Amino acid sequence: MSESDTYDVLILGGGSGGYACALRAAQLGLSVALVEQDKLGGTCLHRGCIPTKALLHAAEVADNAREGEQIGVKSSLSGIDMSGVNSYKDGVVAKLYKGLQGLIKSRKVTMIEGHGRLVGQDTVEVDGQRYTGRNVVLASGSYSKTLPGLELGGRVITSTEAINLDYVPDRVVVLGGGVIGCEFASVWKSFGSEVTIVEALPHLVPNEDEFLSKQLERQFRKRKIAYKIGTKFTGVEQSADAVTISLENGEQIEADLLLVAVGRGPNTADLGYEEQGVTLDRGFVRTDERLRTGVGNVYAVGDIVPGLQLAHRGFQQGIFVAEEIAGLNPPVIDETGIPRVTYCEPEIASVGLTEAQAKEAYGEVVTTTYDLAGNGKSQILRTAGAIKLVKGGTGDDAPVVGVHMIGARIGELVGEAQLVYNWEALPVEVANLVHAHPTQNEAFGEAHLALAGKPLHAHG
Repeated sequence: MSESDTYDVLILGGGSGGYACALRAAQLGLSVALVEQDKLGGTCLHRGCIPTKALLHAAEVADNAREGEQIGVKSSLSGIDMSGVNSYKDGVVAKLYKGLQGLIKSRKVTMIEGHGRLVGQDTVEVDGQRYTGRNVVLASGSYSKTLPGLELGGRVITSTEAINLDYVPDRVVVLGGGVIGCEFASVWKSFGSEVTIVEALPHLVPNEDEFLSKQLERQFRKRKIAYKIGTKFTGVEQSADAVTISLENGEQIEADLLLVAVGRGPNTADLGYEEQGVTLDRGFVRTDERLRTGVGNVYAVGDIVPGLQLAHRGFQQGIFVAEEIAGLNPPVIDETGIPRVTYCEPEIASVGLTEAQAKEAYGEVVTTTYDLAGNGKSQILRTAGAIKLVKGGTGDDAPVVGVHMIGARIGELVGEAQLVYNWEALPVEVANLVHAHPTQNEAFGEAHLALAGKPLHAHG
């Protein structure tokens, strides 16, 4: 093996975690090789975050056209041209993909195209060729899961197929009421489909604070998005022109498509990880808090590491590992401090602990809820929603440990929310900041005014 095939950092997977690690490591003067069998950018750029949010924006435009007359604008929705929607979506992806390729090239990261497999603690084999890394980073991403006995194909699809549909289905059943399920349900409803969500757990978006779940359920009812919660799926039958979904309670639902949105699994099978001593738990790579696998200088980042499967989490982990390898001793990432957004209509955004988690951690907590009815910009946008804050204790020195928000475009507020949580801000400290008027960000300030004991545009 030549010296040119040996790198300071050898990364297996070019998604958010992998490419972020590559860019930061190269920036720090390390030699870097990045192995990717598909397209640079991974699921997030090509089959996940970006294309789905493009669809959600198209859905927002459709709703605006449909509802224009309610605010004096004579507009109407004559239909959805999925060819045009897909062209717009694919154009967004292509532009970002080209930009990312340029960044990788400008940083002199060596791209290795092909299927990589870990064949030694410092060696990855790609289509018969071996490459050595003084440090190896596993970043192989995730795949759309299904349920035992539920075969994908035909009219039973995952998000991968859903983002490329060339028509708007008349009737859709979405299996799973988490982030992916709620986002696609929102898109299809805006496009004119009849949508039913089936969720086995007691609430939609079950990982969020129960307050947000109930708020979303109320808003989905108003939008006439049907959902069946606390109800288990038992089977599906396909015919030439429909699928029939069976539920545990004996009910059957007929639809054109069944979207399986029951989460994502770690893409670690048959990649040589276990053979080299890397510990897997239900397919996930076990690491310590510094993302080390305990095998040589092998690290892991992104969806294969247990925790939130979010692109920005993998991105930050990639930066962390690059800096760790370079000897910068970066601070450990606080998983609870990672912001979370569900981009349905209305949007959900949160960071920190739910009320239940805060009670478990702190005993007594104080909460406040600020209704967006008191916020001028929210009234202009004609959105309902609220901001709920959770304080970790009852004293004046207790910080805000949870922020939970729902409303149109509310995800744009999560940047300040994560600063409040991660810097352990006190309610009065945030209340003293000036929030521009009229913005929805102003509601964030009002919520903290209320939690600090001096509510203005709120009763209490």
